[in-house]
Amino acid sequence: MRPILITLIAAAALMAAGDYSNRRAPGFSLADSHYQQHDPQDYRGKALIVDIMSTQCQMCLKLADVLVQAKAKYGDKLGIISVVTLPDNQSTADVFARDHKVTWPIVFDSGQMITSYLRVTPSNPQVHFPHLFLIDKDGYIRNDLDGTDEKAVTADGISAEIDKLLK
Repeated sequence: MRPILITLIAAAALMAAGDYSNRRAPGFSLADSHYQQHDPQDYRGKALIVDIMSTQCQMCLKLADVLVQAKAKYGDKLGIISVVTLPDNQSTADVFARDHKVTWPIVFDSGQMITSYLRVTPSNPQVHFPHLFLIDKDGYIRNDLDGTDEKAVTADGISAEIDKLLK
C-alpha cells in the first residue's frame, strides 16, 4: 500500500512542476556589469532562483520587488541570479538594480543560456519575460514559473516555492 502512495505523491509533484522542470539545471558562467562571473554551482547547498528578465518588462519590475522581499526573508539560504540579454546592457542593468534595490547579480547572456533553459528550438521559438527557474540545493530545476502569470509570482507564491526547495 505504501509504495502506491509514494508513487502517487511523486506523480502529483511532477504534474505540478512547470514545463521546463525536473531536470538538472544547465550550467553557465556569465559576467555581471563588474565583470565578475556567476555560476549556479556557486550556490550548491542553497535554494537558487534563476530569473530570466528584461529591464523594460513591466512584470519584471513587479517581480523584482517580490524577489527583494524573498531575499530579505530567506537571507543566505536563497541565491538569486537575474539574467538579461540584448537590448539590455551594463547601464540598464545597473539602473534597474539601483532603482529596485536588487542586491544579487544581474548577468548578461548573448542567448545561449536562455536558449538552453527555455529549450528554444525552431518549433518552440518564443521567449517570454520574466521566467523563473527554482533550483534545489542539488542543482535540479524543481519548478519554473512563467512570470506573465501574475498569480504565480506573488510574494506568497514565491515563498511557498522556496519553502519546498528548502525542505
